[in-house]
Amino acid sequence: MLRHEVQPGRLIAGAFLALAGVIYAGDAGGAWDTPWFVVIPVVTVGLCLAATAAILTRGIRRRRRHRTPGPTPARPDAPS
Repeated sequence: MLRHEVQPGRLIAGAFLALAGVIYAGDAGGAWDTPWFVVIPVVTVGLCLAATAAILTRGIRRRRRHRTPGPTPARPDAPS
């Protein structure tokens, strides 16, 4: 399996959107009565947290990329 970078912003956004879906599904199933406007703050907070996490993740990865030295290139005038 190929490895990929973890993206916590997308994870947070997906969790809050899934929560909004569960809220609406519970209302549709008759488990509880939810007004239509309740989901707006849930989605808004989730998207704001996801954006914050994505910005922090990008900053941390940029800093690590600049701090870790890469492989040293071979000099063309060096004796072999």
